[in-house]
Amino acid sequence: MKNVSETLSCLLLQIDLLWQQPDQNLVRIASKIADTKNVDLIVLPELFSTGFCFDTHLAETMTGRTVKWMEKMAAQTGAHLMGSIMIKENANVYNRMLLVSPNKTIQYYDKKHLFAYSGENRFFTSGNEIKIFDINGWKIKPIICYDLRFPVAIRNVEDYDLLVCVANWPDKRVSAWDTLLKARAIENQCYALGVNRIGKDENQLNYIGHSITIDPLGNALTEISEKEALLKTTLFKKEITQTRDRFPFLNDRDLFSIN
Repeated sequence: MKNVSETLSCLLLQIDLLWQQPDQNLVRIASKIADTKNVDLIVLPELFSTGFCFDTHLAETMTGRTVKWMEKMAAQTGAHLMGSIMIKENANVYNRMLLVSPNKTIQYYDKKHLFAYSGENRFFTSGNEIKIFDINGWKIKPIICYDLRFPVAIRNVEDYDLLVCVANWPDKRVSAWDTLLKARAIENQCYALGVNRIGKDENQLNYIGHSITIDPLGNALTEISEKEALLKTTLFKKEITQTRDRFPFLNDRDLFSIN
């Protein structure tokens, strides 16, 4: 039987991203996390190597420099590394969330709901699979930014433990970010972890972070910051079990299929 860890130690990196400068972004991020110890999961923002741009010439392959960098950092820190980058496969480009383990095992999810409001759907291909990642027996639901607005695809029919959302979510709509993350945790009786960037991009969009970890009852476990920050928290399996045993609301969830 596979061993299941009773705890999951997480580190959220809230950072400014340099526009279309992958090498510099990787150097800056490495400087923040290189000395990390005793952490199971490090989470980076959406499109952490480029910022939220549609310059698909920057897209890489699964054997490219950023994936290799993630493998290196995971091995160096002993933590799983998670974040999204542009990945090109055949004629398609995906906004792909990667989970890279210290032993170089890779799990991935392609963003399902592309942000048509900004034109993302004209440059990227939508993912068509619902994925659940695994870390030490913890079942993790990965979503990317705009996905957060679509609760049907996020509905906890897999009994997952943790929802992880990485984002470039502008300050003008940050109240929606705060509210939706909390709602997703409560309705799915899971931990919810959201990592958003800070700073201003070349589209003159301003980002103020509000990265956070929320428990299955909707309580914040990390303080809200609008500056660069490393936010560390430890999650407990028993908190999920106790919440679901005390309030067995998931037993009454609706059955549905996603087309």
